[in-house]
Amino acid sequence: MVDLIHFLSPEYWGVAICVAMFAGIVKGTVGFGMPMVLISGLSMIVAPDIALAGLILPTVFSNVTQALRQGVTAARASISRFRWFLMVGGVFLLASSQLTTKISTALLLGGLGVMIVMFSTLQLMGWRIPVHRSPRRAEITMGAVAGFVGGLSGVWGPPTVALLTALDTEKREQIRVQGVVYGLGAIALVAGHSVSGILNQSTVVFSAVLVLPAMIGMRIGTMLQDRIDQGTFKKTTLILLLIAGANLMRRAWFS
Repeated sequence: MVDLIHFLSPEYWGVAICVAMFAGIVKGTVGFGMPMVLISGLSMIVAPDIALAGLILPTVFSNVTQALRQGVTAARASISRFRWFLMVGGVFLLASSQLTTKISTALLLGGLGVMIVMFSTLQLMGWRIPVHRSPRRAEITMGAVAGFVGGLSGVWGPPTVALLTALDTEKREQIRVQGVVYGLGAIALVAGHSVSGILNQSTVVFSAVLVLPAMIGMRIGTMLQDRIDQGTFKKTTLILLLIAGANLMRRAWFS
């Protein structure tokens, strides 16, 4: 077992802390992106499995904070409003997790990345999906997509953000719903990687150290989010969603 506290140099610890803080700023501003930033940044200084372990606790704490920022009552209201998305997504996640060895994850991530990039680009150009005509159908469809992809790859953020953006969800509720969705997933991630060995006595310390800078960054991001209007929030979200889609394509075809 590697003692990461002593294994990493002060310079590398500085990089890790800065990455965690930046990930928190992104998360606080638009509600998503922390795992993407952390896994990309931390992988520059540690092995991918350690980077994965490092993002777990900051992700859990940030999502719980995000989900409960307006209180338990507001979180329950959001769960009720998007219950079809959550229920269908949960069912498809459990089902698709059994197919991991039978379906090409690279093909799946690449396809999802292409769809997300196309969606974000068209939305930035002014095209609007007419989901308001049948919001429940849109919830069920995107819940199935998010759950299916999430069960196979652990990636369910982009479809979630795409649905909330297409529905023109008010920014505070969009942030809150993402916190609920990602929080539930992060808790499952803790359980799963405690069993897999990724999160162990050494890496859990590494992850715990990153919680504070991530939460400080998230606080800064939340202050930025409070200052921007709905239009700017949506545009910023779409730009980051475009980057997330491109990152999925990179993971699928170039990693």
